[in-house]
Amino acid sequence: MKKIKNGCKWALVVPSSMGVRICPPDGQTVESGEIFKMQVTSAETNVASISSYLGLPVKVLTAFVKDSPIASLIKKNLRSRGMDYEGPEVLQGGPWGYRHQFNIADSGFGSRGPRVQNDRAGEVGRTLNIKDFDIERIFGDEGAAMLHLSGLIAALSPETGRFCLELARAAKKHGTLVSFDLNFRATFWKGRETELHEIFSEIASISDVLIGNEEDYQLCLKIKGPDAGGKGVSAKIDSFKKMIENVQSSYPNVSVFATTLREVIDANKHMWGAIMLSEGKWQEVEPREIHVLDRIGGGDGFVGGLLYAILRGWEPEKWLQFGWASGALATTFLTDYAQPADEEMVWSVWSGNARVRR
Repeated sequence: MKKIKNGCKWALVVPSSMGVRICPPDGQTVESGEIFKMQVTSAETNVASISSYLGLPVKVLTAFVKDSPIASLIKKNLRSRGMDYEGPEVLQGGPWGYRHQFNIADSGFGSRGPRVQNDRAGEVGRTLNIKDFDIERIFGDEGAAMLHLSGLIAALSPETGRFCLELARAAKKHGTLVSFDLNFRATFWKGRETELHEIFSEIASISDVLIGNEEDYQLCLKIKGPDAGGKGVSAKIDSFKKMIENVQSSYPNVSVFATTLREVIDANKHMWGAIMLSEGKWQEVEPREIHVLDRIGGGDGFVGGLLYAILRGWEPEKWLQFGWASGALATTFLTDYAQPADEEMVWSVWSGNARVRR
């Protein structure tokens, strides 16, 4: 791993399109719900929450709808998580103009899996543009140890694809580590496969940390996926490793490759594992059972814990352990993001210690 840049104002910078999630309480379905809870969400700030709750300075680059009460809610939430933010205030343009995305979801329960519907028409985050940010100030004058990019933002629109690519180039120029979670979404890629493959490939080529599951690597980067293997994720670990080695041969500048391993027993019980290749050495967490209150955000929690551990300068073995535990912790919250009180809370999840702390 390249040396972490010292003397930075920001430990982690994340571009994001902020929105809200509305969901019925108590594991009920959207169709049966009469009362709904609304909360602020985005995959990228889910990742950054591990660092911000544990005391590292985080900057969110985003866009807001001017004078929107939802924008006010989002800003208040980001401040409550200890995150700094900046971005343009975009005029709504009337009732049919811009807005923040809506994520309509339930948590599932037992044998009934969760269902999610994304409502992103008119999403203000699709306007994200490099010209709206002083990149030289952020990466040069202030400094950032790491930039984390998500394929969700890179694929939102042609504008956001260019935005993410230019951010990655600027970060690389200033010695900032680049993390890229591929996050493939078929609906985002439809009809844009060639355009997005080129953008994703260039971002991956200048990344230091690359994260994705078997679908992400195959469909974003056109890398051959794992063999079918035996039943369950444990039996497929060797084929997952082979897939990542194929990715490494195509993207030799990447220092860290990681993916989670999940087998769903039911909505509230998963087998959860992870593997990581760092500097030619494998780290592995064999899948083990976790209890799930709400699975949404678990993968983001894994990424957030992994990046936090890297930023703290720990040994690679602890990177994967802390990432695994942060992801497991995230599934115990009804917010899409984990809210660790301290590092001990995360390490207690890793050690399986759920006893009362007095």
